[in-house]
Amino acid sequence: MKNHWIEFLFGRVTVKVTGKGIERFLNVLIRNKLHIWNVKHHGTETVTFKMRLNDAMNLRKFARKSECTLSFLQRDGVPFLLKRTLKNSGFLLGAILFFCLILLLSNVVWGIEIKGAKPATEHQIWKELDKMGVKVGKVQFFIDNVETIQRKLTDHIGALTWVGVELNGTTYHFQVVEKNQPKEPELLSPRNLVAKKKATIVNMYVEKGQPVVMINDQVVPGQLLVSGMIGKEGEEKLIAAKGEIWGETWYKSHVELPLQTKFNVFNGHEQKKYSLLIGKWEIPIWGFEKHKFAKYETEKNSQRIRFLKWELPISVVNETIREQEEIIRIYNNLESVGIAVDMAKKDIKNRLDEDAIIKDEKVLHKTFVNGKVKLDIHFKIIENIAKGQPITKEKSE
Repeated sequence: MKNHWIEFLFGRVTVKVTGKGIERFLNVLIRNKLHIWNVKHHGTETVTFKMRLNDAMNLRKFARKSECTLSFLQRDGVPFLLKRTLKNSGFLLGAILFFCLILLLSNVVWGIEIKGAKPATEHQIWKELDKMGVKVGKVQFFIDNVETIQRKLTDHIGALTWVGVELNGTTYHFQVVEKNQPKEPELLSPRNLVAKKKATIVNMYVEKGQPVVMINDQVVPGQLLVSGMIGKEGEEKLIAAKGEIWGETWYKSHVELPLQTKFNVFNGHEQKKYSLLIGKWEIPIWGFEKHKFAKYETEKNSQRIRFLKWELPISVVNETIREQEEIIRIYNNLESVGIAVDMAKKDIKNRLDEDAIIKDEKVLHKTFVNGKVKLDIHFKIIENIAKGQPITKEKSE
């Protein structure tokens, strides 16, 4: 028959009927809308059939009016399964607890490996991991995801150029690349050193080549500083000139700063929510109360649930909602000038090489207009002005 699973859900029984007048008894059941199926004859005075558990409750009142006797041969379906399960609840509870224990242990951090770091850097990494809660014995659901851990380590430890973070089972693997790695020697073709900008030379260090300028000389862009042609006349040879020519250069910067600034900051109030993500369905499990923050920022981290070595299609989602508030910062005229100068310095440093030095700065023009301070600033910079220029055959000839 159709929809056997519905009958299984509500329970069904197999009934044996013996006696005289079995056909009349079956017709009575059908007329009273008791559903029966799989009717089988076993001789002339015995028949078996299946019926719903709810209908079987009313079966005996019809049997009393007949010459038949009833017996129940088999009971199956969800109600009987639940009854048997309750009788063996100890085994069921033990199985559930065992499964939960294995599930929990499969999502605990059991190992952390750091490779490629010097002892001092490795010590810093361990300290940062401890601050982030990445430690042996911690449940992975309460730890940031791999991308966040990688970003925080790179931001907080200056000695790191790059760190790779991989979660393999219950072990975190960190592969570290530190800064100041030895550079491979640069292979250079014959070249001169020329000025890349207008400057007054203040210092020189020539490792290879023939200097053609002196300290306090003023040079212009493209002017020859160190020649790559050395040796006596008629015996010249070409080399790759190498050195540093430090010159005093000049920059102008224009900067504007509002005297009143609005910005958002976190005030320390936050709310956490946890949920299970199964496919596209997200089921809340903790933190049902709706937040009352007017302005806020939401951060979500998801962690896949593991069972032994398998990754289940279920994730624990950790959602943090942080309240923001608007702050209005007002500078007076003196403060605004100092901050504007600092902004200009940072802008200049971003345009220069790392080893360049700001020697002096002078405010050329200062105005306060429409709630802003506007500055024109002149900077004196000490920087390496030399750049390589290949020596062509035409030049050497």
